[in-house]
Amino acid sequence: MGRTQTFDTERVVQAARDVFWDKGFEGTSLPDLELATGLSRSSLYNAFTSKRGLFDAAIENYLDQVIRPRLSVLTAEPTPPDALHTYFSGLSRAIATLPDDSPRRGCLLLNSAGLASHDEALRLVVDSYRAELGAAVEGALRASNPGLDAVSVSTHGRLLTSLSVSALLVARINKDEAVAILATALDQIAAWAHDA
Repeated sequence: MGRTQTFDTERVVQAARDVFWDKGFEGTSLPDLELATGLSRSSLYNAFTSKRGLFDAAIENYLDQVIRPRLSVLTAEPTPPDALHTYFSGLSRAIATLPDDSPRRGCLLLNSAGLASHDEALRLVVDSYRAELGAAVEGALRASNPGLDAVSVSTHGRLLTSLSVSALLVARINKDEAVAILATALDQIAAWAHDA
């Protein structure tokens, strides 16, 4: 007869998520995960099968608890006309106020992009996030600038998506520059609104 699980799975996954976020998949050791979660190696393997299984659970948790709530302003129905401004200024505030020693610098998915180049399943998850962000930005662009043609929506959407991704990558090493990148996005949004 198997043993009964005596720990809070979500708490364990969130603790592991922060370690992976800080150190990456390859840089995270099993002792790191044991220390962060308070579980033994055997308990982790029994619950998640492998380090990769725990990483996959952490990625799902990140998508559900961090990414989709952040994107919700862009995907609301109806989308508010200031959704892009709200998204980019909120992201800027989040980066600017994060302590320098926080494990939550940048984006867990983008921080995993190096591993994703050798891992088809993870590559699909990271690229799906990029596509989800791009679609949300384009939807908010259409809501805020109904006169934009499809080519402009695609071009402007790609630019804003790239600025968001760039800021999240740079936030790992230079949060002031990440905030400056997001300020560029906000300036561009304001210019488009003025031209509309």
